[in-house]
Amino acid sequence: MPGNELLTINSIDTYYGQSHVLFDVSLAVDRGEIVALVGRNGAGKTTTLRSIMCLTPITSGRIKMDGEPIHGLKPYEVRKRGISWVPEERRVFGDLTVAENLRLAAHTGEGDQQSRFKEIYERFPRLDERRDQKAGTMSGGEQQMLAIARSLLGPETDLLLLDEPSEGLAPQIVEDVMEIVRELNEEGVTILLVEQNAEMALDLADHAFVLEGGEVVYDAPASDLLDDRTILETHLGVT
Repeated sequence: MPGNELLTINSIDTYYGQSHVLFDVSLAVDRGEIVALVGRNGAGKTTTLRSIMCLTPITSGRIKMDGEPIHGLKPYEVRKRGISWVPEERRVFGDLTVAENLRLAAHTGEGDQQSRFKEIYERFPRLDERRDQKAGTMSGGEQQMLAIARSLLGPETDLLLLDEPSEGLAPQIVEDVMEIVRELNEEGVTILLVEQNAEMALDLADHAFVLEGGEVVYDAPASDLLDDRTILETHLGVT
């Protein structure tokens, strides 16, 4: 729908030192959508998320959130604009308890944080059961739930960036995490999903972009890509 873009990326280039990683990348995420960003390892998916968060600054192009430029901001300023990031490998504070991890995330938020903690524990009953457990002693699936829960605290989240949420998880736990993603989206959170499991991501998403060698090579409804075996085999390694 025209005018419904929440995030727009226009012709960005990103480097790591002298290495050119993203080449003229453009994509859009409409409000209320789940958008999948898929591609082989090293295609530039995580770099795209880092560029959005201004952790790896772009060298050219524009990134806008709700029509306002965000490239050039500090990462904490991007977070205040309503973008939250769940990085690859979770990165929870292993020596802190679940409750302490959540309190740290809520520190920069406004309003009634106690009611938000209550909502988090209702959404993630496993975390409620483990409030006093150190995060580093929990399973990978529990840590992923904690990472997602943590991302929802602090400033209000309009756009959630998820980087490889299924990585290293057992199949049943992956299903649980993906169900949480669906529920968040149904409740109004727009999601940009980076996922190595391309078929799962495309099944979940409304729209998809395929990255290869730092360039967008396909931009289409996710269902169209899911039905195109040539693209799945050639660009995503799905057999």
